[in-house]
Amino acid sequence: MAFVSQQEESLSTLLKESRAFQASEEFKKNAWANDPAIYEKAKRDPEAYWADWASQLDWFEKWNKVLEWNPPYAKWFVGGKINASVNCLDRHVRTEKKNKAAILWEGEDGRERVLTYGTLYRDVNKFANALKTLGVKRGDRVAIYMPMIPELVTAVLASARIGAIHSVVFGGFSAEALRDRINDAEAKVLVTADGGYRRGQIVPLKHDADYALMGTPSIEKVVVVSRLGIPQRMKTGRDLWYHELMNEAAPFCEPEKMDSEDILFTLYTSGTTGKPKGIIHTTGGYLTGTYATAKWVFDLKESDIFWCTADIGWITGHSYIIYGPMANGATQVMYEGAPDWPSKDRFWKIIEKYGVTVFYTAPTAIRAFMKWGTDFVEKADLSSLRLLGSVGEPINPEAWMWYYKHIGRERCPIVDTWWQTETGMILITPLAGITTLKPGSATKPFPGIEADLVDEKGNSVAVGGGYVVLRKPWPAMLRGIYKDPERYQQTYWNRWKDIYFTGDGGRRDEDGYFWFLGRVDDVINVSGHRIGTAEVESALVDHPLVAEAAVVSRPHEIKGVAIVAFVTLKEGARKAEQDTKKLAGELKEHVQSKIGAIARPEEILFSRDLPKTRSGKIMRRLLRDIATGKVLGDTTTLADPAVVEQLKHQYEEEE
Repeated sequence: MAFVSQQEESLSTLLKESRAFQASEEFKKNAWANDPAIYEKAKRDPEAYWADWASQLDWFEKWNKVLEWNPPYAKWFVGGKINASVNCLDRHVRTEKKNKAAILWEGEDGRERVLTYGTLYRDVNKFANALKTLGVKRGDRVAIYMPMIPELVTAVLASARIGAIHSVVFGGFSAEALRDRINDAEAKVLVTADGGYRRGQIVPLKHDADYALMGTPSIEKVVVVSRLGIPQRMKTGRDLWYHELMNEAAPFCEPEKMDSEDILFTLYTSGTTGKPKGIIHTTGGYLTGTYATAKWVFDLKESDIFWCTADIGWITGHSYIIYGPMANGATQVMYEGAPDWPSKDRFWKIIEKYGVTVFYTAPTAIRAFMKWGTDFVEKADLSSLRLLGSVGEPINPEAWMWYYKHIGRERCPIVDTWWQTETGMILITPLAGITTLKPGSATKPFPGIEADLVDEKGNSVAVGGGYVVLRKPWPAMLRGIYKDPERYQQTYWNRWKDIYFTGDGGRRDEDGYFWFLGRVDDVINVSGHRIGTAEVESALVDHPLVAEAAVVSRPHEIKGVAIVAFVTLKEGARKAEQDTKKLAGELKEHVQSKIGAIARPEEILFSRDLPKTRSGKIMRRLLRDIATGKVLGDTTTLADPAVVEQLKHQYEEEE
């Protein structure tokens, strides 16, 4: 347990000095979850507990069995018939919520739109019919590659309405990354846009998609949303304008009666092999889990204005922009652009403008706000805020305190949430009406979730460091990896029998609170987004001058962690006159073009060799020690121990 023991040392002082915070008595009194007895109730009969949540949704046919558990596969609400689109829209438009704002959208360029539940219902029905005219049927895959505009929500819910499986690809990914994900999903239709805005620059999504589509034989049609209104090369017979399809579409589409276990979507997350994993989420359980957690964790009320700042291209956007909040009938802000464009007070102006009451963002953003100083924050009226949230990675106590003091003005509780693409829903989190908060801790599992910390043998660790695992199934859990059941077994269930391994290390304190320490596998969590080291290494080695590459992480004051690449060049490229600074920039651009900006290395160090064991395995542990300035660990197993000292000296010189 080397990873955990090394990392938890940094927590020892923190745990001794940690302060406790609580929500106000008024908040507790009015919170949806304010009775600690709910934890025991859920533990005593978890199936009845989850069935109660599921019964709050609209079903065509009720289930005949709550849970069928055949490790590592679970089926929830077996036999039930449901539709996710109906639960996000239809059940609201049958009430006074029809004219309630669903989305308050703001483009980076200042454009604004308000979509009521009634308006969104109409658009989703029409686009569902448009997809049908393109030949999309139940079970077909629809790839979505778009900026943060309302049509992205429409495309997702329209796919769900007709039983098509949506596969959203983050708009910041490259053409090559898009191509790989389309091919793995074997998508029939791609929905994209002419472009979007990011920090004042145009992101040419259709242009990039055209390159991807050169190698995607499964794609039959491409639907293009006109966000920018600029001319595009439209391939006759393949490319169609969204607005033209919508003008011709019928206004109502009968929703498909989906089995609770029918696939709702696949979402690709980085893995250790270099090939992204298509995580499968099904309908009934996922919707139940996101509905429940959105309601209780964020204490969503009819009057709230909720803002989750994530991109829908990531799981956070799926669960806590679309499905969770909309199943609850919430009003929420959706913003297209960057937090610092055109100035560093954009987020605070949006909160002030729309009267945001619940704000959910990432520690990466919070640390950027800290770096920019408090002047921008102090000028804004943030009095509408009543609850803050954190997502994507562990939040360090300093950032927690800054968030609490300067954004929440020492009156807003903070819910620090832990979960994953694979879990689908928040699993470990405070419930602000009940939980005593500790800066830096995600506190305790959500009611009905059995999380644990274990040692190497799988034995529970009551107090101290260990590996974070889940001992029982939960409704929104992944149902596998698309077309790769063996990888699903090996990745999540192979370490201990019938126990789900999250891949994270953590510590549990004397109060039973969880403190997360980060990944223990070869996945780097950059700004809350998981990037496989093998994926970045593969992109580097793809460059004609690179012979070998090893990627590790080091702490970064804004991103949490940054990517550091150690690169060995091919013999012909090892020239004394080689401009390494220029080449490093070229390699960074190469990785960005292959994967996307999120995977761009912060640093690249060139070396004649990499530290390897006698069997040829690269010792990334030692490279991580070099990048983080630690005392080097044991080097006796290396084929050439001198390599490490040379690298360390070289790295320190460049620093």
